[in-house]
Amino acid sequence: MNLIPGNRLTLLQNGVEYFPALEAAIDHARREIFLESYIYQYDETGRQISAALKRAARRGVTVHLLLDGFGARTLPKAVVGEMRAAGMQVMFYRPDVSLRLKRHRLRRLHRKIAVIDTRIAFVGGINIIDDMDAPGQIPPRFDYAVAVEGPLLAEIHQSARRLWALIGWLQLRRHRSRSRRQSAPLRIAPRGSIAAAFVRRDNIRHRGDIENAYLDAIDSATDEIIIANAYFLPGRRIRQALVQAAARGVRVVLLLQGRVEYFLLHYASRALYGMLLGAGIEIYSYHKSFLHAKVAVIDGRWATVGSSNIDPFSLMLAREANVVALDADFAGTLRGSLLQAISEGAQQIMVDHWNHQPYYQRFLAWVSYGLVRFLMGMAGYARRYEEA
Repeated sequence: MNLIPGNRLTLLQNGVEYFPALEAAIDHARREIFLESYIYQYDETGRQISAALKRAARRGVTVHLLLDGFGARTLPKAVVGEMRAAGMQVMFYRPDVSLRLKRHRLRRLHRKIAVIDTRIAFVGGINIIDDMDAPGQIPPRFDYAVAVEGPLLAEIHQSARRLWALIGWLQLRRHRSRSRRQSAPLRIAPRGSIAAAFVRRDNIRHRGDIENAYLDAIDSATDEIIIANAYFLPGRRIRQALVQAAARGVRVVLLLQGRVEYFLLHYASRALYGMLLGAGIEIYSYHKSFLHAKVAVIDGRWATVGSSNIDPFSLMLAREANVVALDADFAGTLRGSLLQAISEGAQQIMVDHWNHQPYYQRFLAWVSYGLVRFLMGMAGYARRYEEA
């Protein structure tokens, strides 16, 4: 992991902070925009961001919109046509959606990135979707993004540009934009004092980068580990690292999904609760709204914000992107936000209560865990998951 100094990072919580910042950056764009998203709903938020992107394209900005073929499958074709008519370039990552368990179809574009003029970038877990439209819960969905200014932008820009070029080549399309003609590495002046890294996961050179970043930070922890994850189903290495951290006196806190969004993953993760609680790890179940965050703070200094869950789908299949920061102020802001979420919207799971839960709940958890293992095996990843 390459920490680059001289950055300014701004933590953005939920869509109420993220979407106005993203729209303002788009409206100030003068040369190019790269926007990647797993989900792109054409709801109130989607229409607002789409309008900003079309305004940018009409004033001559080169707009690249890359969406996942599964996550954005409900985006109307007519809307995509309107975007292209306005001058936007739109592509879909693996548009061949199928329920068959073939590994190449399970590899999705799950990262959420925006890069504007190599002036500012956004990295996080927030999709283009109205997070206030949350029937049956108290909105908004609980999530984060980070605005990045400074030298780290060069790596984020390069990653977005290369992925766009790759998908264009794979789909046999030509996208002759100014960004593709640029080959020399960018040099961006410092904008702050934070050392940060752009950590991504792909299926070629960076398969284990995000997992290894977590492992290095957990293994070196001396005081406290706080992890908030929407879908938490770690492999053996991360499970052991957390247990060993707790054994050496580190306070380990997990803020996890309390509401059922995806039935199988929800109950599969609960199969691990007994082992984690028995090791002295604190687990808090977040019920206030849907937890969609993928963040962590370790020792009040190391922090990460991104799109990657700690589960087999994020760590072995999807394209993901996180920002890792080594800065007490940034980490402190994120830590304070997480502690507030625990205080206001979560309930601690106590080990005695968990050990005396009804038999059928344990059975459901272990059956779900077994099904996840089976699905990973059908896709050819069971051994890698258990060894991860």
